Amino acid sequence: MEQYGLIIKVMDGLFCICRLGPCETIPEWLTKGTFYSITKTDEELSFVCSENAVPGAVRSQMISERGWKCLKVEGPLDLSLTGILARLSSALAETQISIFVISTYDTDYILVKEEKLENAIIALISHGCIVR
Repeated sequence: MEQYGLIIKVMDGLFCICRLGPCETIPEWLTKGTFYSITKTDEELSFVCSENAVPGAVRSQMISERGWKCLKVEGPLDLSLTGILARLSSALAETQISIFVISTYDTDYILVKEEKLENAIIALISHGCIVR
């Protein structure tokens, strides 16, 4: 895949970025979704999931931020490639768009607030990406 022809897919739905304390357990409902990412450190347990996956009774019990759209870099990407996230994040930073990034073995996902999606797409296209 050429670096200047990155294909970005806008994923369906809205996503939620959540934080629990480091001693909390992974919520059972989280792992029932089709897309989620979990990171555990000494300081926190954080995860990203579809907004629809979070039960209503739980929403007020944890630190979370809703209203994110997810942009998937079509892959798989070779792990030896360099500068992909730097290029994408720079394009978005130039437009004052905050991001939250998830990387997997195969590809990268960039989350932007829903109200910034249109500007994010314009910025990425202006930097040579194809957005679907």
